[in-house]
Amino acid sequence: MDQEILDFRQTRFITSAPDISHLPADLGAEIAFAGRSNSGKSSALNAICDQNHLAKTSRTPGRTRLINLFRVRNGMSLVDLPGYGYAAVPDSMKRQWQRSMSEYLQKRQALRGIVVTMDIRHPLKDHDRLIIDWSLAANLPALILLTKADKLGVNQRREAVGEVQHLLSEFGGNFTVIAFSAWKKIGLEEVRGVLSNWFLTMHGSDLDE
Repeated sequence: MDQEILDFRQTRFITSAPDISHLPADLGAEIAFAGRSNSGKSSALNAICDQNHLAKTSRTPGRTRLINLFRVRNGMSLVDLPGYGYAAVPDSMKRQWQRSMSEYLQKRQALRGIVVTMDIRHPLKDHDRLIIDWSLAANLPALILLTKADKLGVNQRREAVGEVQHLLSEFGGNFTVIAFSAWKKIGLEEVRGVLSNWFLTMHGSDLDE
C-alpha cells in the first residue's frame, strides 16, 4: 500500500508567539523547522506548502523573530522557529530568540520531529550541530535539509549529501539527508513524504481527537 502524502497546500497560518506560553494547547503533533537565518528556512516551508507567502521571507536574513505555527491538518502543525547565527540585530534580541527556541525544543510535548535547514555549500555549522545533538538526546528524528541545492550540479549535490551523511555518523543517530531547492523544487516530493510519514505514524492516536 502506498504511503499517504498529506496535502500541504492546505496549510494555514495559525499564530505567532514570543514563547511557548503564548502558543495553543500542547496537543497533537508538531514538526519544527530550525536553521541559520540565511539558510532558506522560510523559503523551504513555502515551497513544501506550495504557497509563496505562508512563511515570511526577506532579503534581510533574520526575519523570523517569533515562533510561527502553521496547521497542516487537524492535530498536525509545522513550526517555524527563530533563525540563529546571522541576523544583524542587538545581542539582547538574539539571546531572546535563542531562549524562546530552546524553551520550545525542550518543553513542547507535541514536538515529533525536527527539520534542520542548512546551505548545502556550508553545512553543519556549530549551531546546526547543537540542534542535532539535542534531537538525539530527545530521541526525535531529524531531517537534514541541504537547501539551495540548485547552486550545485547533480554530482556535486550527491557528493555533498554523502559528505554530510558521513559527518553525521559521528553523532551515532539515524538521520535523513535531502538535497533541496525551493526555487527548482529539487527534493520537494521526498521531503513531503518524510514529513507525511512522521505525522501519520508517530502520533496517529491523537491526531483526530
